[in-house]
Amino acid sequence: METIEIIGYKRANLGKRNSNKLREEGNVPCVVYGGDEQIHFQAPMILFRELVYTPGANFVKLNIEGVEKDAILQDIQFHPVSEVILHADFLELQENKKVKMDIPVKIIGNSPGVQQGGKILIRIRKLSVMAYPKNMPSFVEVDISELQLGKSIKVEELLNDQFEILNSPLVSVVSVNIPRVKIEIEEEDEEGVEGEEGTEGDESKADESKADESKADGKSDDTNKDSSDSKE
Repeated sequence: METIEIIGYKRANLGKRNSNKLREEGNVPCVVYGGDEQIHFQAPMILFRELVYTPGANFVKLNIEGVEKDAILQDIQFHPVSEVILHADFLELQENKKVKMDIPVKIIGNSPGVQQGGKILIRIRKLSVMAYPKNMPSFVEVDISELQLGKSIKVEELLNDQFEILNSPLVSVVSVNIPRVKIEIEEEDEEGVEGEEGTEGDESKADESKADESKADGKSDDTNKDSSDSKE
């Protein structure tokens, strides 16, 4: 996993008024915890660009007045309108302690279902992953090379020994949807077959009806003939 450096400076004063002033000056109020001590510091907002607005997950190298700490971005708050970063929380990494991160899903391979006209649908774009820092992936790769039309890949198919996925094993991560046009064509074909069967049934009934009418006419002729003979 890639590491992004954030340079910070310890905060002498805490409080809402001081935090607002830092933001006006283009800095982000921050805190790092999880180690021997909790440190409140500030960092230039521009340094968060690569950390926040990238598709993959990243580790962070905090450099707070010369003291370096390996960390991850645990939480970040944005202004609801201006999207200015209001606050950032960092968790210091320990080699012997597992950490939890939201890791993006990355699709690899070509699906046979897509070649048949299907459409790839990513149902979950990030998975909750627990692992030691050295085993934490930048992406959770999902190989769709054998994904057929109408099928899906679930979380349980992505499990391995390097990390643990905390999402439910039965949750679908990616699937290949059957196109609606294909479904409609199949339904029309089925209706056509049923219609042909109905026509054949009607024709056989018509033939039986004609046969019955012929028999009835024959009987009527025989009856009339007997009547004429008796009169003679």
